[in-house]
Amino acid sequence: MSSTHQEKGFQLLIADHLESEGWLRSDNSAGYDVDRALFPEDLLGWLEDSDPDNFARIVPPDADEVMQERGRRRLLDRVAKQLATPEINGGGTLKTLRGKLRLPGARDFSLLQFPPADDRNPELTARYGLNRLRVVRELRYSAKSGASLDFVLFANGIPVATIELKTEMTQALEAAKQQYRKDRRPKGEPLLSAGRGALVHFAVSEEEVAMTTRLNGDATVFLPFNRGYDNGQGNPPIEGRAPTAYFWEEILDPDTWLHILTKFIYINHECQTDPTTGEITEKTQVRFPRYHQWRAVTQLTRAAKEEGPGQKYLIQHSAGSGKTDSIAWTAHRLASLHTDDGHKVFDNVLVISDRQVLDRQLQDAVDQLTTTTGTFRPITSGSEGSKTDQVLEALAADTPIIGLTLQTFPYALKRVQDEGGTIAGRRFAVIADEAHSSQTGQASAALKELLYTSGDDPDDEPDDQDVLNRMAAQVDADDRISFFAFTATPKAKTMELFGRRDHVGELEPFDLYSMKQAIEEGFILDVLQNYTSFEVAARIAKKAQVQHSGSEDEVDVRRGARALIGHVELHPTNVRSKVSEIIDHYQRVVRPELGGKAKAMVVTSSRAAAVQYHRAFEREVERQKLDLQSLVAFSGEVADPDVGALDASDRPTVTESSINRGLHGRDLATVFAQDGQHVLIVANKYQTGFDQPLLVAMYVDKKLSGVSAVQTLSRLNRRAPGKDKTFVLDFVNDPEQIRDAFLEYYQDARVETESDPELITDLRTKLENENIFTHSEVEQFWKEWRATSERQNAVYASLRPAKERFGHRWRQAVLEQDSPVLERLVDFRGALTQYPKAYAFFSQLLDYGDPFYEKLAQFSGLLSWMLKDFTTEETNPAAVDISDVVLTHYKLEKLREEDLSLAAEETSGLQGLTEAGMSRAAEKERAAMLEVIEKVNKYLGDLDASDEYKLGSLELLTNQIASDTTLQQQYRSNSAIDFLHSPALVEISEDALWSHETQTDEIIKRLRELPDSDRIQLLVDTGLLDALEEAN
Repeated sequence: MSSTHQEKGFQLLIADHLESEGWLRSDNSAGYDVDRALFPEDLLGWLEDSDPDNFARIVPPDADEVMQERGRRRLLDRVAKQLATPEINGGGTLKTLRGKLRLPGARDFSLLQFPPADDRNPELTARYGLNRLRVVRELRYSAKSGASLDFVLFANGIPVATIELKTEMTQALEAAKQQYRKDRRPKGEPLLSAGRGALVHFAVSEEEVAMTTRLNGDATVFLPFNRGYDNGQGNPPIEGRAPTAYFWEEILDPDTWLHILTKFIYINHECQTDPTTGEITEKTQVRFPRYHQWRAVTQLTRAAKEEGPGQKYLIQHSAGSGKTDSIAWTAHRLASLHTDDGHKVFDNVLVISDRQVLDRQLQDAVDQLTTTTGTFRPITSGSEGSKTDQVLEALAADTPIIGLTLQTFPYALKRVQDEGGTIAGRRFAVIADEAHSSQTGQASAALKELLYTSGDDPDDEPDDQDVLNRMAAQVDADDRISFFAFTATPKAKTMELFGRRDHVGELEPFDLYSMKQAIEEGFILDVLQNYTSFEVAARIAKKAQVQHSGSEDEVDVRRGARALIGHVELHPTNVRSKVSEIIDHYQRVVRPELGGKAKAMVVTSSRAAAVQYHRAFEREVERQKLDLQSLVAFSGEVADPDVGALDASDRPTVTESSINRGLHGRDLATVFAQDGQHVLIVANKYQTGFDQPLLVAMYVDKKLSGVSAVQTLSRLNRRAPGKDKTFVLDFVNDPEQIRDAFLEYYQDARVETESDPELITDLRTKLENENIFTHSEVEQFWKEWRATSERQNAVYASLRPAKERFGHRWRQAVLEQDSPVLERLVDFRGALTQYPKAYAFFSQLLDYGDPFYEKLAQFSGLLSWMLKDFTTEETNPAAVDISDVVLTHYKLEKLREEDLSLAAEETSGLQGLTEAGMSRAAEKERAAMLEVIEKVNKYLGDLDASDEYKLGSLELLTNQIASDTTLQQQYRSNSAIDFLHSPALVEISEDALWSHETQTDEIIKRLRELPDSDRIQLLVDTGLLDALEEAN
């Protein structure tokens, strides 16, 4: 059976199904207005059916045919004109479809009826049923060439989507994409023009679906629109049907399609900065949901409607999933969600995030998806006190969606307690961006307290007991808050709190878009693809032999090991060795990437280590006379690690601003993004939530495990033009453990050992048994904590007795060198810090039944903060005498450079590369590259561009030419000599050079001017024949 015949059968299969589901169907272009790019029958029919009286004003039923035809043309011309008007002026397909059509002599027409929120209004439901969806096969869209599309989809006569089908199984999808790129040029074609024509274009085979919202010739970018298979790319098989049957059976279901048109698609406006050139462009782009986004938002909306408030949902979507859009769509849907009897499911939607880009995108989406102003209010500026005022004002004003940060809630809590409020009894949807245990802990507890402070009668002031009982009860006893947590890497506690049990009782997220799928679909990089592990081994000895006692001083093994490891890590010799290795690796391997603009991050174990790393960098760069800039990032201030003093208080301090002398008050991340900045050294900063696409390498000198390992190394996974590899150089971690940490999130985040809820009672007992505080002191603290005046001084006074007891015992133990007592005090301090975090988590799962648990959580949290000065970095290891210890032998041994590419299947082990082998390969590659550069500069040597840029441009061009199927056939069928003299080679290379009408690159200009023979020779020198060989 021919491919054409197969494609016809594929078309009929889809068309038959759509027709059976209520779509109008046309099997050819009859009835299509090619000049206006409209289907007049449906457009005029919709206007007449949905608003007959208004339609009669333009097309009078009693007028003659000439007058009626004039009225119809007037309507069609007005719609066509509005479609062609720029979006910024209120035109374009999306705004026309969702907005109003205005003509003198008539009321405003609606061009589409949105789905009703509920079924209480029969007239609105009937009007929704009048929407006309039409599928047209083999539509001839071009008046110039007569070219046709397999399918065009219309909504009330306005084109909204095109579809190209292919059935060649193996290369089918790519063939459909190429047809769009090569044969569906948008210039002069209103149906294909971005903004004016169809909103989305689908490439569909039996196996896969891809989509784009902007046709741009060879530069057209397609995104996968697949369900995912085995948590990876592609689609699962469907018995008896094509794997892509979900597309026409599910997505093109009339009700689903109308929901997508009215509740998902919007136009995103943003200024984008090219990470390699720094060029800033203002860009508008139609946002159409990827399949997993539509699935997650739709299922969340359905579940929230069926289950009501008081639920928890975990959306585990990897980096590269488009979480910002998913959150915006979820917020919009939840804000307008109604029950079948017409009641709103949630009174307010609170979006909690520290990312301003989410606020901008949410504002953009909400403004377009609703017809009511004031739907969204971000709380982003001002002090926490003024932000609190804004939150309360927004709630009092019934603002449907409020965007704010986690830090705002604690400030609002006390104000609501003191002043009362009008928000008692409301139902809230809380959407948490990048949810981890901190967002389910104290900040969320503060949120619940804020929302539930007032009693049922706003005039009744609840006493402490009422508030406490409510807060200590099982999660959201009144079922008024639902949490929707979006994260790429849920911790075990997050999974316990937000996860749901599957059919075998295991916890799983409500929706999953896995790291595996994101990597396989090309949205993020595999950060373990070039992982180099190192083993740090240190042998230490006394400066002099023990002469008096005959034996070494006795040292507690655990405490001694900790102190000595710290000494090794911060020893100048060690840091110098590591910095030397880092600079060598960066200069040799990393810096050539991305046209010389690749950046790197060094992850250190402490602020002191970061300072020493930065200074060692500066010294080594000066010694080698390198053009290499480093910045260092850490919070607060740290005692200068290079200045010795008996008393830490005598040591000068270092801050981020003081050590980075070139910042001059500017934001460090912004400065690092600039050209000429190379290495960022960090200590517990920028290891999460930091997106810098030019980060290519990471040097790790800090123990990492679990989520921390994944989040830290994932700073490398963001894509940039030309970025196809990353490098990790790890000085301290076991590669297998790092790989295992990633595999936890490779397909599903699973909880192997759930937290023990009895931990709270154990910790309480441990704290009380130390007799640092009394029960009455906690009660007094709680009373002052809840007081409405003089709170700060009184709270401090209630904590002072416990602080004094602790300080007295600490000083006594240090004076008497009482190690057991010191150890117990350290354990107490640790338990004091752990208790409020553990309680903040477990109190949302369990009702402990005793208000003292809650009081102790607040008490211990503040007391632990007051006791932190008793445990400085020098105090803890002071019990071990390391003053006479010197580093006598230090070995930095490179073990292996391993490829840890993530893979679901079992592997035979990690393959190593020897340093010698790497050097030989690198030398061979460099020699070959120099030879190619010499040939390139024969033709392009006088151009003001780097050699890397010239080679990159030529490589892109050769790959584009080699992708031509006609040329591939000629290459297979002819000798090399005959092929190089083929007229088709000259013609196709010229087409490639002229394929981008906006191309102003000086290299492309020069190549256009070269004689044909020189241009062909240059293409051959830069790999054209190799590219053709690979393509075949």
